[in-house]
Amino acid sequence: MIIDCDICVMDGTSACADCIVPLLLAGTNGRIEVGAEEEEALRNLSRAGLVAPLRLVRREPDRDAGTG
Repeated sequence: MIIDCDICVMDGTSACADCIVPLLLAGTNGRIEVGAEEEEALRNLSRAGLVAPLRLVRREPDRDAGTG
């Protein structure tokens, strides 16, 4: 899973204040990749109330890209 605020439809909304992504991206180039086990761990920590939830909602790919 790629975690990047630029691909999230929630970027710049109030959801960002209660999202773990800014914490995960601190000190990076703004994008990280986590494996399935790491993703599951983040969800389990969130369910336990230990970290904010992952609120990443991917943007739909531009369907018109490449057509002309």
